[in-house]
Amino acid sequence: MPPAPTTERPKAEAVPYKGEPLPNVPDDLVVPNVLNLDFDERLWVPQAPDVWFRPILFNVTQGYFVNLLRVRRSGILSRHRHSGPVHATVLRGKWHYLEHPWWATEGSHAFEPPGDIHTLEVPDGVEEMITLFHVTGAYIYVDAMGNPLGVEDVFSKLASAKAHYANVGLGPDYVDQFIR
Repeated sequence: MPPAPTTERPKAEAVPYKGEPLPNVPDDLVVPNVLNLDFDERLWVPQAPDVWFRPILFNVTQGYFVNLLRVRRSGILSRHRHSGPVHATVLRGKWHYLEHPWWATEGSHAFEPPGDIHTLEVPDGVEEMITLFHVTGAYIYVDAMGNPLGVEDVFSKLASAKAHYANVGLGPDYVDQFIR
C-alpha cells in the first residue's frame, strides 16, 4: 500500500537540480526593469496615434501575449471582444469600459472573461495610461452591434514588433528574445 499523500512541502535544500533537463523545455524569460517605465523609447511599438505597446512575452505555442500598453491621449481606444481571458494591472493613470461601472485605476487589477465585449476609454485629464496586459487568444474588434471589423493576436503583435524594431535600428531579430 503506497504512503498516504501529504500536503506538507518537502524540506528544501540549497542544492541545485542535478538531473537531466526535461526535453523540449524552452529557456526561462526574464525581462529586467519592466516596472521602471523610463526605458529606451525605441522599445515602444506604435499601435495607433498616441498608443504604443512594449512586448514582454509572445507565447506562440499557447496563443497569448503579455505587454505594456501606453496611451498618451484621452478618448475611445477600441471596442473589442476577447476570445480568451485577459488580466490587466494598471501601472499609471486610469481607464474604464463604457459597458461596465468599474474603473481600472493605478494599482488595480482587472480580469476580463472570454466573450466580454467592451469599449475602452481613457478619460480626460489622464496624461498617460500604462497597463500591463496578459491577453490569451485574440482581440476581435467590433462595431456597436458586435460585427467583427478586425483581429489582433499574438502573431499580429509579433509581426508589428518585428517590423518596428527593424525600423528603429534594433533589428528584426530583437523581438526573438520575447518569443516562447
